[in-house]
Amino acid sequence: MYDFSASLFGLVMESVYDYLIVGAGLFGSTFAHFVRQQGKRCLVIDKRNHLGGNLYCETVEGIDVHKYGAHIFHTNSKRVWNFVNSFVEFNRYTNSPVADYQGKLYNLPFNMNTFYQMWGVTTPAAARTKLEEQRAEAVAKMKTEGVDEPRNLEEQALTLIGKDIYERLIKGYTEKQWGRKCTELPAFIINRLPVRFVFDNNYFNDKYQGIPIGGYNRLIEALLHGVDTMTDVDFFDCEHSYNHVSGFHKVRNSNFDVQCRQLVFTGKIDEYFAYQLGKLDYRTVRFEQETLDMPNYQGNAVVNFTEAAVPYTRIIEHKHFALFGQAVYDNPKTVISREYSTEWQDGMEPYYPVNDDKNNRLAQQYRALASKEEKVIFGGRLAEYKYYDMAPIVECVMKMMLIQ
Repeated sequence: MYDFSASLFGLVMESVYDYLIVGAGLFGSTFAHFVRQQGKRCLVIDKRNHLGGNLYCETVEGIDVHKYGAHIFHTNSKRVWNFVNSFVEFNRYTNSPVADYQGKLYNLPFNMNTFYQMWGVTTPAAARTKLEEQRAEAVAKMKTEGVDEPRNLEEQALTLIGKDIYERLIKGYTEKQWGRKCTELPAFIINRLPVRFVFDNNYFNDKYQGIPIGGYNRLIEALLHGVDTMTDVDFFDCEHSYNHVSGFHKVRNSNFDVQCRQLVFTGKIDEYFAYQLGKLDYRTVRFEQETLDMPNYQGNAVVNFTEAAVPYTRIIEHKHFALFGQAVYDNPKTVISREYSTEWQDGMEPYYPVNDDKNNRLAQQYRALASKEEKVIFGGRLAEYKYYDMAPIVECVMKMMLIQ
């Protein structure tokens, strides 16, 4: 990987590339890796002062801190798992979050441990009976109101999981996450709620999961090995034009002047088109990071706070992603991050698309514009206005490259 500072000695960088990739996150980095393997020349630029996008980790007190929120890699694809492990070995971390409601702890996802903590039931049959009773109550209530199908997320959740779990573990957390009442959110946001009638706290059903040993920076650096990169370069501060005769894109600012045969864009699709159809809505996350003089704060990497009165949605204790057993106590300090979900505004980092009818319609209009752009590939969470886990991002790029 060759990293050029955007203001290196005040020189102007001039070059021709096969690909200019805007955004050094997982999509851009994986794409760059594969095209370089094909003998293509590419440049990756990013507006931040580091590579890796939201996967970026920083080391604090010897602990890999997930700077932009927890990222747990999980997949059922052996091909994808072998691919990422060919760059860096992944550890054995298993995602087993805990929910805190008014000081009482519940295991997630909803399983026999949760049902025992909620109702004291000890058998799958007793748990199933309790759930069916509460589901039936929710359906009966809707019918008395002349309603056959759930009208909103609250009614949907009540018919899927019942009153007790909804009110303690879903309602407050969801309203903090979306900034809206559950009665104002569409039902389709929760199509299903996984329920397990076994004692299993593993959040994912995937065959493979873990976190890169040494942090995600090692994965990104390996993907970008031999690729030209530039940080502190905002694509929207550059002049961008496309020559229909030569078939080249030209991107330039005061420090570099680049031509490329193909542009790969991973930023916000509405911003690419200068918001000409209006702005899409996003949710974002604010992090409150704290280093503590203790080896173990909460005993788990992820604790969700599901009570509406608690302003943050969860606390991440980063060392538990990478350290196990005695190793947790070998480091006398720990780092936590409180996460606050909020509506995105200009100047904030967009995290999640808002999956409602209005935004989905607008996003589809932007996708139609994108399909008409010559020699531009739109890829990733922001450019496609679609929520992605990490493994599907890798798989998406593999399919684009016809990697078997």
